[in-house]
Amino acid sequence: MDARGAVAAIAAHFATATMALAADESAVAPAAAPDAKPPASGWHGRVELKRQNTSRGTDEESTKTTLRLESFFTGPVSLLRLDLQFPDENTGFSGSPLDPRPGDTQLRLGFKPLRSGPYSLPSFVELTLPTADPESLGAGKVQLSAGLRLLAPVTLPLADPKPHETRFEAELQHTQSVAGDEARNDIRYTKLELTLNDTWRRSYTFKFKLKTSVDWERGGDTGAVGEIEGGVNFAEQWRTWLMLGRRLWGPAGIGGTYDDRLEFGLSRSF
Repeated sequence: MDARGAVAAIAAHFATATMALAADESAVAPAAAPDAKPPASGWHGRVELKRQNTSRGTDEESTKTTLRLESFFTGPVSLLRLDLQFPDENTGFSGSPLDPRPGDTQLRLGFKPLRSGPYSLPSFVELTLPTADPESLGAGKVQLSAGLRLLAPVTLPLADPKPHETRFEAELQHTQSVAGDEARNDIRYTKLELTLNDTWRRSYTFKFKLKTSVDWERGGDTGAVGEIEGGVNFAEQWRTWLMLGRRLWGPAGIGGTYDDRLEFGLSRSF
């Protein structure tokens, strides 16, 4: 099966799994979806399209367009996510948006979060498949990763808390290659993300993120990037955003890092 056939098969399996979970009576309320405010009952999902122009990233951190499909549930599994990536043939910062190629495919399962008062601890596992065509546009490796998140409400100093909904997020994720092209570099890094996420008047969103990474395949070298994002919730269940990112320290090539990034996104929740 070629890369396009693999992507189509994965998309079909995703749709089948989504319908199966949606039919389960234990998966009708989306209260376990920590990243969204879904309706009180019924199936909840989201479609997202984002464009990333990236300079000097790793093989999986290049200029690309990503289509993300998400379903949220209650029960043991709270999230099912499929990322279909389409890197540009020209992987430099300027890219070639009218000449996309099939990229690696990512699948994520999120699990019902542990809760303690206002604090929430969701967890997830993720699988990355080397479906890029040509293979040089992907990592060339099957990757497994696992992560744990902490979500906690905070109050901004010197700000009226009434129009603000502010949250601190921490995410720890380890990624490791387990199979694939033996000629390509192995992947093994641990990433810690710290995020301050604020929504003002339920319409305007602001996000400040620090992403640090330890690359074990490079002898424990570390690197970090900083990101600033602003967005707006418009119309009914629509959101758009613009993000700017830049390397803060560390050499090029560390897993999960890049030099510069400009991202534009659009999402629709259901």
